Amino acid sequence: MPCAAYAGEVSASPVVGRLGPDGPTLVDPDQPVVTVDDLGLTRGDGCFDSALVVHTDTGNEVRDLDDHLDRLFASAAALEIEPPARQAWHDLVSLVVAAWPEPVDASLKLVLTRGREWYPEAGPTAFAVVQPRPAGRPQRGNDPSRLAGARTLRIGEGNGADASGAVSVVTLSRGHPSDAFVDAPWLLGGVKTLSYVVNVAAQREARRRGADDVIFTTTDGFALDAPMAGLVVIRDGRVLTTPTDGTGILESLSVAAILHAAAAAGRETAEELVPAADLLTADGVWLVASSRGPTPVREIDGVAVALDPRLIVEVTRWAGF
Repeated sequence: MPCAAYAGEVSASPVVGRLGPDGPTLVDPDQPVVTVDDLGLTRGDGCFDSALVVHTDTGNEVRDLDDHLDRLFASAAALEIEPPARQAWHDLVSLVVAAWPEPVDASLKLVLTRGREWYPEAGPTAFAVVQPRPAGRPQRGNDPSRLAGARTLRIGEGNGADASGAVSVVTLSRGHPSDAFVDAPWLLGGVKTLSYVVNVAAQREARRRGADDVIFTTTDGFALDAPMAGLVVIRDGRVLTTPTDGTGILESLSVAAILHAAAAAGRETAEELVPAADLLTADGVWLVASSRGPTPVREIDGVAVALDPRLIVEVTRWAGF
C-alpha cells in the first residue's frame, strides 16, 4: 500500500553542468559530457560524491555541500588527481541547483575523472548532475510518528505490511577480512571511486535472489555496508556503524549525522564491527545514504528482522528527514 510519507516519481529531466576552462556551463542532458577516451569511462579512473538537494522557501540548497566537497577532494588526493578549485565547484553546483525546475528535493552527483587519455593536457573532467530522487524514499517534512502507536513488526506476522518503505537484503561476501585495508593503501579503501561494477553486480545478485539490496560481509564474519549506502545498527539500545579504518568502507556523512544526533539524544553510539549474525537479532537495521535517507531493513537472507516503528521515527528524525 502506498505511503503518504513517500514521494512518487518526478517527471523532470536531469540538470547537467560541466566545468570548463571558462567556468561552468549547463549541458543538454541528451548530449555527451565525456569523450570516448576519458579515463573515467575506459578505466573507472575517477571519483564522485553525492548529496541531497533540499527545496526551501528561498530556493534549492545542497545539504552539507562543503563536507561532500571535502570527501571528493580526499578521494581525488588518494587517486592523485588535481581537482578544479573549490570555488569552481561551488559555482558549478550553484548553476545546476538553480536550474532544477521542480519544487521538491533532488539528488546531486559530483563527478571528477582523470580526463582524456589521448590529450592529458586537457586536464581532469568535472561535471555535476541534479536528478530526481527515486520513489519510495523518506521525504523531509513528513512526520512518520503515526507509526509510533504500532507494535514492533516482523514480516510474516499479520499481513506483514509496514509503512516504512523497508527493504529485504541478502548478505554477500566482499571477499576479504575486516582488516584487509590496514596496510594496503593502494587498495583505495574509503575512496569513492567510479569503479562501482562490483557494487552493481552485487545488487543484480540480490535481485536474482528476490531481495532489494545487499549488506556486504567480511570473510571473518562481520557486516560492512551496502553497495551504495552506509549501515546503521541499533542493538541493545546502542547505535552502531562499521568503522572505516581497516575495513575499506567509505565514511558516510549521513551515518555520521545520525550518530551525532543519536548521541545528542542520549543514546550510546559507537563505530565497531558487528557480527553479521547479530543483525538478525538487532533492534533495527538501516541502509543510509545522503539522497536515499534512512531505509529500514525488514528481512535478511530470508529471515525477518525487527521493525520497531518508534525506532523508525527516531532514526528518520536523526537523519534530518
